[in-house]
Amino acid sequence: MSAPAIAAAPHAGAVSVSTVGMTKRFGGFTALDDVSIDVPAGAFHVLLGENGAGKSTLVKCIMGFYQPDAGSLLVGGEPAAVRNPRDARALGIGMVYQHFTLVPSLTGAENLVISRADVPAVIHWRRERERLAAFMERMPFRVPLDRPVASLAAGEKQKLEILKLLYLDGRFLILDEPTSVLTPGEADEILGLLRGMTERGELSVLMISHKFREVTTFAETVSVLRRGALAGGGRVADMTTDGMARLMIGDTVVRERGSRAETAGKATVLDLAGLVADDDAGRTAVDGVNLKVRAGEIVGIAGVSGNGQAALVEVLNGQRPLRDGRIFIRDEPFEPVRRDFDRFRVFGLPEEPLKNAAVPRMSVAENIAFRAFDKPPAAKFGWWLSRGPIRSRAADLVARYGVKTASLDAPIATLSGGNVQRAVLARELSGDVDVLVVANPCFGLDFASVAEIRGQIMDQRNRGAAVLLVSEDLDEILELADRVAVMSEGRIAYQAPVGETDRMTIGRHMAGH
Repeated sequence: MSAPAIAAAPHAGAVSVSTVGMTKRFGGFTALDDVSIDVPAGAFHVLLGENGAGKSTLVKCIMGFYQPDAGSLLVGGEPAAVRNPRDARALGIGMVYQHFTLVPSLTGAENLVISRADVPAVIHWRRERERLAAFMERMPFRVPLDRPVASLAAGEKQKLEILKLLYLDGRFLILDEPTSVLTPGEADEILGLLRGMTERGELSVLMISHKFREVTTFAETVSVLRRGALAGGGRVADMTTDGMARLMIGDTVVRERGSRAETAGKATVLDLAGLVADDDAGRTAVDGVNLKVRAGEIVGIAGVSGNGQAALVEVLNGQRPLRDGRIFIRDEPFEPVRRDFDRFRVFGLPEEPLKNAAVPRMSVAENIAFRAFDKPPAAKFGWWLSRGPIRSRAADLVARYGVKTASLDAPIATLSGGNVQRAVLARELSGDVDVLVVANPCFGLDFASVAEIRGQIMDQRNRGAAVLLVSEDLDEILELADRVAVMSEGRIAYQAPVGETDRMTIGRHMAGH
């Protein structure tokens, strides 16, 4: 039997959703362990937890992607059998995912209409546009529906994703890290509008987030998961960010935030002079970038994903050729090849280090040796490798940087994401560093690993390294950087010392204003 015509159903206001003792196992691994949460009708509720805590498993059980091994789901106070996402949609439950699910070549109106279960084989567009106009009159969002989705800004696409669920009579919205592709201004606007809808009783929201600022600004209540179980929660007004963090990490030891040493007046070390580079399709991705980084300074490059930051890092790592411009270190020309990396003491942590800075099938010890395998004592005569010194050095760095591995001989791909990061950092930071280039160094990592890696970056800055930090996490840049540069459409659109700017000013430049 086909699902009911959801779009034609009358809007009945916000609905409550509760999980009761929900458990989900994958073989011998318990991903969700007796979790009960309650999101009342009209609530704005946040689900917090580190990677692997069970957040995604819980919402996938609610949406019908997974069937729980134990426990039940209540919708509007009544037991509900959700066997698949279509069943969830019929109950008014919808989800906005981390990545857009829109068809880029179609207009906003076309995306909305084709999302319906009852869309006819031949669409009467005049009638559909009249229905859409009436629908938009009730909505707090304004998005141009007559333009192809590909031409919309990220914030407009995110609004359209939410509008699509409301158009399908969504009354309970699950938002999975909804602001990861937005500027701060766009994020605050969208979350503020959704909070207004919950306050008017039009909608209930369950949001997965890792940003405490969003939790304290927009959420009413919070639930914290840790290792698949409910660690705690309550009214946000009654909790502190430190308290929520402790619920997330339990008894894990977290490194204290490093202090910032005074380094004013140091000379320029890294000088990017008019860098131009193309993307894989031959279009200009880096467009005349000029930027200087001094010794003992962290310059953070902010920007919405897709504005040339990734291409810039690839240029500096030697993964993408320059079409024009030069790189200088201490006024000498630098080429991103092994010889110059060693000569100028340039080190880095690229995004996705397992893919970009490691050989997954090679051992932890071998990966740690990449920067020194052809130098004494690891090598003799420039070619004879001695495994003893390689293993000895790896053992020392694994212990010093707290890399958790079953063995030095284990393939590095068997390590967790945080431990891959630690192993690569151990390799890159174990010697004298003049230039450090890091890209999204903490993406997807647990709380303790984030604190450790940010502390290591600050340590290198305090020792006099010039640090270029490329990050899509503006909070990370504001915590670590001395100076912020915004990259938009391949260019540096704005620069300022962190103490002389603010989040909204940075956000406007990220949006191209």
